[in-house]
Amino acid sequence: MRPMRQGVSKQTSLTDHLRTHTGEKPHKCNQCDKEFSRRNCLTDHLRIHTEEKPHKCNQCNKAFLRNTHLIWHLRTHTGEKPYTCKLCNKSFPYIASLKSHMLIHTGEKTHQCNQCNKAFSCKGSLLRHRRTHTGEKPYQCNRCDKAFTESNGLTYHMRTHTGEKPHQCDQCDKAFSSKGHLIMHLRTHTGEKPYQCKLCDKSFSHKNSLKSHMLIHTGEKPHQCTQCGNSFSRNNDLMKHLRIHTGEKPFQCNQCGKVFSDTSHLIQHMRIHTGEKTFHCNQCDKAFSHKPGLTMHIMTHNGEKPYQCNLCDNAFLHTTGLKIHMRTHTGEKPYQCNLCERAFSVNSHLKMHLMTHTGEKPIQCNHCDKAFARRSYLTNHLRIHTGEKPYQCRHCDKAFSLKPNLTNHLKTHTGKTQICATNVTRLACINTFLQTI
Repeated sequence: MRPMRQGVSKQTSLTDHLRTHTGEKPHKCNQCDKEFSRRNCLTDHLRIHTEEKPHKCNQCNKAFLRNTHLIWHLRTHTGEKPYTCKLCNKSFPYIASLKSHMLIHTGEKTHQCNQCNKAFSCKGSLLRHRRTHTGEKPYQCNRCDKAFTESNGLTYHMRTHTGEKPHQCDQCDKAFSSKGHLIMHLRTHTGEKPYQCKLCDKSFSHKNSLKSHMLIHTGEKPHQCTQCGNSFSRNNDLMKHLRIHTGEKPFQCNQCGKVFSDTSHLIQHMRIHTGEKTFHCNQCDKAFSHKPGLTMHIMTHNGEKPYQCNLCDNAFLHTTGLKIHMRTHTGEKPYQCNLCERAFSVNSHLKMHLMTHTGEKPIQCNHCDKAFARRSYLTNHLRIHTGEKPYQCRHCDKAFSLKPNLTNHLKTHTGKTQICATNVTRLACINTFLQTI
């Protein structure tokens, strides 16, 4: 009987193989009319309709339609990469990945789009590209109305529903829903900028940043606002701009309820809650919650102050510093309190002033119940908990948590009253002396 079964098996394989030549697909799905050349392909396909996933990973909770998909998935746990390129020794977990990689060496692009001049190294890339012409989005989310041109787009999207972040950074505690986002994040640790502009010396950590930068050279601004005529080099910038007209603030902080018009502003704001400082100075131990803070700090090392006042000798690290300074010459105070008659030259000073009316203290100490109107007050307060005394007397071993305390202490060394030439040796004596004049 065994030889007979082997013969039947060989005959079936031959029959299946011949259908690759004839194109015959005798096995039809009774739910969507798709046709298949082999019965086992139909069996696998039917599981899409039934949502059956019989092949379960024993290391995590993932399950798969096909056993081959489980085998591929297991390589994410084992790190196995059995397919090696003979030209550069790169290894890959899947043979399809190796085949795609080999085309980098040959430069071969055999799959041509019949609607435009683009060519692709593999058929899958061509099929995905064609959807940009047809608008087809075959991968539908079963939890919302979103649909995607590629299966991995749906996979990443599903993680917004599940909250799954399987890609963990091994240098910090951050985790990401896609490997691409992890790779981009790792560049904040390594400083790698692999995308080089061919027209100038600038390089970028993200491909999209390079694309946006290239528009500076071409001057191209293809995205125009229909309400005011402003044009933008990127569609994202147009979308942000439109929110100025609509007042829309779709990005909400889930810890304090604040809303923002731009996701980058929300990300920066979240760092107030987390205390995260991802931008590290490579010349000292300081770190910053946002990149402009680091850029300005680096100028303190090289002494650079590129923005010069044309009315005096003052120079500044950044344009906002110069603008604010110019108001000391003009007397301009454009920020008016609507609860009293006070006006301010700087918006942040108005915001802090308004808290004297509202009593608001949004900056909370995470060690005790105290709250503060200003971040600098919290910084000073935290030294009570940490015992930090950063202000060191240069004449003795004493150190202080606050700068004014050091200033007062220094008078015990100088003994000067700052009013006349009388020398007094102690701070208490200075105060007594001052009351007599």
